Amino acid sequence: MKKYITTGIVIIASLALIGFILTKNKAENEAKIAIVAEKNASVSVKVAAVKTEEVSLDFVANGNFEPKQELSLEAENSGKVIKVLAKEGDRVTVGQTLAIMRGDAINVNAQAAEAAYQNAKSDYNRFDNAYKTGGVTKQQLDQAKVALTNAEANYKQAKINVGDTRIKAPISGIINAKLIEPGSMLAAMPPTKMFEIVNVNTLKLKVTVNEAQVANLRTGNNITVTSSVYPDKEFSGKITFIAAKADSSLNFPVEIEITNNANNDLKAGMYGTAVFKSAQQKQTMKVVPRTAFVGSVSSNQVFVAENGIAKLKTVTAGRILGDKVEILNGLSDGETVITTGQINLQEGSKIEVIK
Repeated sequence: MKKYITTGIVIIASLALIGFILTKNKAENEAKIAIVAEKNASVSVKVAAVKTEEVSLDFVANGNFEPKQELSLEAENSGKVIKVLAKEGDRVTVGQTLAIMRGDAINVNAQAAEAAYQNAKSDYNRFDNAYKTGGVTKQQLDQAKVALTNAEANYKQAKINVGDTRIKAPISGIINAKLIEPGSMLAAMPPTKMFEIVNVNTLKLKVTVNEAQVANLRTGNNITVTSSVYPDKEFSGKITFIAAKADSSLNFPVEIEITNNANNDLKAGMYGTAVFKSAQQKQTMKVVPRTAFVGSVSSNQVFVAENGIAKLKTVTAGRILGDKVEILNGLSDGETVITTGQINLQEGSKIEVIK
């Protein structure tokens, strides 16, 4: 009996010890969770000071070079290619023969069309002479004239087709792709693609600028253009187009035409930078980092850090100058704006500034 009592006491004591340990662990976990919750209540952010400084009004815009002229040359007539006279990389000029089609059938058709034309012309002359003496009616003479006109048109088209056996370059440029070989069969419907010709003597650089920047641009302005591939070279460009309407991102497309150098160093598809110089090189103004704005500059809202609290302020933004934005109203020098972490903020959020 005493044995059972002793065993029971040991079991009860063990259960009590386990319960004490579990309660202690629960209390420690709750304390840790409270610490984490208190820490997580603060949003980590980065900040920058509002300040007045001298800012350059020059700005740059990036884009990709495009050829001023490019053409996919397609077959106009059906036939077999017997010679290809140009290869990829060749420079060609307008009117240069690039390939020759077999012209046997076309020549035969042209000869038949010529014979029909000569016969129609003879018939018309006979009818004309006969009409003068009353041998044929006016209607018969008119029919002969219509037949002559049709035969002449067919003959002219046949001569054009003979000329089309020599496939010629419609623009000057470089053969970027050759898609036919001797023996290739060309079709007119759908047309067979034969060559891609690209003219890079003159290139276009398409960029976008904001409303503040576009106000000072004019068609014909000279622009300096650089390429990351040739950091030590500058190219001269001229604005040839400024959009009258902004795109969906409220930017205005601008097109700049650049004359390539003698070696045609610039290639279509390269990355280019247009450098827009301002007549007024520098100006003193109040600025904040562009990243301070909630969403985008057009929102005109920023968060300001005050005593560990985020406060939302409405401001009046001016010009966008690279990674900075002019502030016309709503902020004072020395205030601290939040530049990262705004997505997790709302009015009155606690913040923790990180370096």
